[in-house]
Amino acid sequence: MSLIEDLNWRHAVKAYDPTKKVSEEDLNKILESARLAPTSSGLQPFRVIVVENQEVKEKMVQGALNPEVMRDSSHVLVFAAWDSYSDEKIDKVYDHHTDVRDLPKGRFSSYTDKIKEIYGAQTPEEHFAHTARQTYIALGLAMAQAAELKVDSTPAEGFSNEAVDEILGLGNLGLKSVSLLYIGYRDEENDWLSHMKKVRIPMEEFIIKM
Repeated sequence: MSLIEDLNWRHAVKAYDPTKKVSEEDLNKILESARLAPTSSGLQPFRVIVVENQEVKEKMVQGALNPEVMRDSSHVLVFAAWDSYSDEKIDKVYDHHTDVRDLPKGRFSSYTDKIKEIYGAQTPEEHFAHTARQTYIALGLAMAQAAELKVDSTPAEGFSNEAVDEILGLGNLGLKSVSLLYIGYRDEENDWLSHMKKVRIPMEEFIIKM
């Protein structure tokens, strides 16, 4: 199938079959697609936390708008962004770049000095607003890869960020949750959206040509 066909196939599943689990192979492909996502300055300022432990999921349903979807999914992927930028974080990423490319450390210092100056003039709130936006590119690619594998998915912002951050100890990692992605396999009988037509605004309205 083409990507367009895969995207037409997928929808935000409203009921999962708790007896069906995503294989490790398919899970790793979905995670790899998120890891390969482009990010501003190549900093990858977020992480993906994989929750498959049912007891942890039961705790996370606190404040979730669709608790059964979270509970019955195979895995919950938590997209969590850096709570702030720092010179140390930037240097660590670019030291990794130079190591992988067999370049001398500091090879990109003229660029990293510039972005350190930019972020240094911003507040932690501005930092998180920026890092959080980066996660959505990875989220989209993860959903596209899941669709290609015929793994169902549901993106979610309707949850308690505070509860998820506390349960997973994200503050200790310098992270804050941004969004969730439930993955698994639809319960055809109870997923009310499964047999409905996909609805999007017409192309002629969606695209504005200048």
